[in-house]
Amino acid sequence: MPADAPAMRLDSPTAESPAARFAITVIAIAFLGFFLILPLYAVFAEALRNGIAAYFESFEDPDTIAAIQLTLLVAVIAVPLNIVFGLAASWAIAKFEFKGKSFLITLIDLPFSVSPVVSGMCYVLLFGANGYLGPWLVKHDIQIIFAVPGLVLATIFVTFPFVARELIPLMQEQGTSEEEAALSLGAGGWRTFWSVTLPNVRWALLYGVLLCNARAMGEFGAVSVVSGHLRGLTNTIPLQVEILYNDYNFVAAFAAASVLAGLGLVTLAIKSGLEWRYGDQISAAHRH
Repeated sequence: MPADAPAMRLDSPTAESPAARFAITVIAIAFLGFFLILPLYAVFAEALRNGIAAYFESFEDPDTIAAIQLTLLVAVIAVPLNIVFGLAASWAIAKFEFKGKSFLITLIDLPFSVSPVVSGMCYVLLFGANGYLGPWLVKHDIQIIFAVPGLVLATIFVTFPFVARELIPLMQEQGTSEEEAALSLGAGGWRTFWSVTLPNVRWALLYGVLLCNARAMGEFGAVSVVSGHLRGLTNTIPLQVEILYNDYNFVAAFAAASVLAGLGLVTLAIKSGLEWRYGDQISAAHRH
């Protein structure tokens, strides 16, 4: 370039003026504040409207206690089963080639496109007293709909994509070279899985478990259809919140809702804590 040539100014195509950055930041914070922070604040404020004593008295209701216990029970059953399915499905999709692979991926995404209410109706149609398998179930004194098994099945349906969808992209990116090396050194299939595959995907698996657990405890639509709304028997926390609200027991309704909100915040805190403590390892896992 000649010495007398005017200097060229090279700006980054993503560079924004200070005013633009400030405006975008304000919009983002305002959006989060209005649609996330303010509603959460309203839940806890309404739950504590009559004082801390009235708040804790809300949990002395046997139906509310039963709803909390049932929600935890359903999550304890559904989440481990989804972990097994997610690991198996992601392993098969990422590590093997077989006919129907794309169809399996489509089926995994099905709960994202089907209304939870529709999924609940499918189980009623299949396992209800007048359903396809209803007469056989009644004959053998097996109850699925309006009982805990129905709640577990409905919860599994709406939550099973979460673990698999976290694992599949990571496993596909990692390929099969490390597993093949382990097998060539004499390691068996299970040892290869526990020593090579699982450590490589542990952070993605943990993320999937956290998301799956949060959705399992907060599911309303599918669970509402198969539960029958039997107080103290088949009502989970979201259903109990609806019942209390419809009974104009607002403090108790928001107190129960605060449990769900609190569990969600705990999930977020665990996720953030892990990212802070093991951030480098998590980033390295995602890069690989």
